[in-house]
Amino acid sequence: MQTWQIGAVKITRIIESETAVTYRAKGAMLPDATPDALKEVPWLVPQFVTPEGKLIFSVHALVVDAPGLRLIVDTCIGNDKPRRMTGNVGLQTPFLRRLADAGVTRESVDAVVCTHLHVDHVGWNTMREGDRWVPTFPRARYLLARREVEHWQQRDAVANDAEQTALLGDSVQPIFDAGLSQLVEMDHVLSDEVRLLPTPGHTPGHVSVAIHSEGESALITGDFVHHPCQLARPAWAFAYDSDQDAARVQRLAMFAQLADTATLVIGTHFATPTAGFVKRDGDGYRLAAEA
Repeated sequence: MQTWQIGAVKITRIIESETAVTYRAKGAMLPDATPDALKEVPWLVPQFVTPEGKLIFSVHALVVDAPGLRLIVDTCIGNDKPRRMTGNVGLQTPFLRRLADAGVTRESVDAVVCTHLHVDHVGWNTMREGDRWVPTFPRARYLLARREVEHWQQRDAVANDAEQTALLGDSVQPIFDAGLSQLVEMDHVLSDEVRLLPTPGHTPGHVSVAIHSEGESALITGDFVHHPCQLARPAWAFAYDSDQDAARVQRLAMFAQLADTATLVIGTHFATPTAGFVKRDGDGYRLAAEA
């Protein structure tokens, strides 16, 4: 279990899974990240890329304990929900036990932020109770960017996508039915220490989470960047970006803004060690453990 202290704010990583992915020419998440191309970026090995050239991805949630606020950012895939990325088998992970081991009860969570409405960011919004899907965090406000929700409410956004329709039905709609949803603007301020930062491109309403406390800063990325290899090669597109050109522009802007600063960058899909500082490195960037 990893934790980071940013001034008065504690951030805890709750892992659901961490997996090395074999490159496949057809259906690759990062088509340009071939094993040969990754060999040209040696700092990625072994934390983020295996010696054989497999990308390592993590799916995890981040608990943010700020003064007067306990927040969970992104809620992974969830149990009992067959998805393409799980081989169409419902997971049975000890995610809730890991949450409890971190001292976080379901009832103690004040707010949940989904950086966007994709399968691996909304799953533990709900849990199965009998034949129903109920909110996992019954006392939380679920903050969803209004722009993101409006996008997925458009018929053409989910046309011919049974999985997106399914996740909206079992992981998003029950939150609305329970009266726990709160639609917010993409720059919403949650507290003196925590606010949302608009980072569209991967999806139209995608947000990141910025944390500032006692002169220290951190940024939880969401999916404006999926893997540290995109720091070294910002032009490498993710296959499931809704607008790859906009996502590329967003990455370049964010990396330039973060480079050589003391802002700790916590990657939503970065494998252990998960966090670091963006440093300029030739024509690209790298993730460094030290500020």
